[in-house]
Amino acid sequence: MALDLAIPFGILLCLVIYLIYSRNQFEKRMLFLYEEKFQEWKKHHSKSNEKSSNKELVGLIFKENDKIKVELLNQEVKRRVAQGKFDIKEA
Repeated sequence: MALDLAIPFGILLCLVIYLIYSRNQFEKRMLFLYEEKFQEWKKHHSKSNEKSSNKELVGLIFKENDKIKVELLNQEVKRRVAQGKFDIKEA
């Protein structure tokens, strides 16, 4: 009687062990492939495309008698300010 259940249980146990082993091997292969592709990407990726955003003081803003007054320290940005190409950041 006990032998009748031992055979299917043994087959099931072997199947589970095989599936765990094959899954483990598959994950190792995928990890190796992705690491290899990442190293290749790092080799071909140029870092010259990165822009450095440096802050530079180009003007001061004052409020006098309910009027906003902008004093530009750098005249090169006068055109941008006149066109309204700036962002307002609240602190």
